[in-house]
Amino acid sequence: MSISLVILAAGQGSRMQSDLPKVLHKLASCPLVVHAMRAGRALDPERVVVVVGHGAEQVAAVVADEDPQAQIVTQPEQLGTAHAVDQARGALVGQAGDVVVLYGDTPFIRPETLEALQAARAAHDVVVLGFHAADPGRYGRLVANGDRLERIVEFKDATEDERAITLCNSGVLCADRAVLFDLIAEVGNNNASGEYYLTDVVALARAKGLSAGIVTCPEAETLGINTRAELAAAEAAFQAQARRDAMENGVTLQAPDTVIFAQDTFLGRDSVIEPYVVFGPDVTVESGATIRAFSHLEGAHVSRGAVVGPYARLRPGAELAEDVRIGNFVEVKNAQLGEGAKVNHLSYVGDADVGARANLGAGTVTCNYDGVFKHRTTIGEGAFIGSSTMLVAPVTVGAGALTGSGSVITRDVPAGDLALARAEQVNKPGLGAKLMDMLRARKAQKNKG
Repeated sequence: MSISLVILAAGQGSRMQSDLPKVLHKLASCPLVVHAMRAGRALDPERVVVVVGHGAEQVAAVVADEDPQAQIVTQPEQLGTAHAVDQARGALVGQAGDVVVLYGDTPFIRPETLEALQAARAAHDVVVLGFHAADPGRYGRLVANGDRLERIVEFKDATEDERAITLCNSGVLCADRAVLFDLIAEVGNNNASGEYYLTDVVALARAKGLSAGIVTCPEAETLGINTRAELAAAEAAFQAQARRDAMENGVTLQAPDTVIFAQDTFLGRDSVIEPYVVFGPDVTVESGATIRAFSHLEGAHVSRGAVVGPYARLRPGAELAEDVRIGNFVEVKNAQLGEGAKVNHLSYVGDADVGARANLGAGTVTCNYDGVFKHRTTIGEGAFIGSSTMLVAPVTVGAGALTGSGSVITRDVPAGDLALARAEQVNKPGLGAKLMDMLRARKAQKNKG
């Protein structure tokens, strides 16, 4: 059976006290709405519809970057969740199968939970995701009769007996497309908030003789983000789980609480992560690699046996082959380093191809930007780049070539050659001592004054 996703992402999130739409705040370096999109991807949806409102253009741009095929519809006024889902009606005309409704501010729902929700549709016309709350608070309550869901009651409209129920509504549901939109057409706003509640479709379905069921999940999966404090708590929960998962999968974290993961960080078995390492988005570290303390990686691939850091920065496009060595205070960006290459100290390697076993001395810089365009540097296999060499791109240093320390290389260096590009040194006998005496005298005179 085909699946369509409708993701609600129109809210302003006023309690975040932010100019940024709530669903674009990041958890584990990933916008909240993207977490929802990636969870829903487990259902292999034929269509994804994202309902936007506040900050519509910003949200739409992030959605398109994650999934160019996703359809964007706008909810011009926020009149409730049923009204929000109804904005997707036109985008799903003629689409057979089920619709799963997700929320752009609820990042922790697992793919397995959504699969269970969709599987339950075989027995029910409408299926709702619920959870048993330790503190039900102001959640909507699921009123059930045995294993049948009768209705959902919002806290504002609930009686004292209904508020005593601990089985709560996550807001996530699954139903046949035609059934869902027929029910939404009958939803009214005669309630304490004057809004069109999606939750009303359950009672409407039961009144038509349709069945409604419940799938439950742990409360932690349903955590919604409404404030900065809740975002921080969610970040802490994500990081704690990511660290546990990494160690259970054979990764050594020397000081787990100091390591920060992104949503998509992948660490191979027997990799070693030292303290205070930060992983940004799109990082893969293969088995047996070591990331040393105080390093920051994003958009990087580190192969088996490589060592990075301490105090290293790998930026997007950094590709390290096996047994590469990246040392302290080295930055690599949009560069490929071949097997066994070494950049051990105080260097910048950007927009470059570095051959296997090449060695870049301390202070090497690939000067890749002319103020308008980026240019590429190529360093051949086994080349030796002397300390403080400036490689002014576009430039190529051939295999086995050497550059003298302090050189500014502006022309290609053929394989096996030695390139020296610096002014001739001139020594002036005794002038150093005379100059220092003069400066000290001038300072003494100034202090007297």
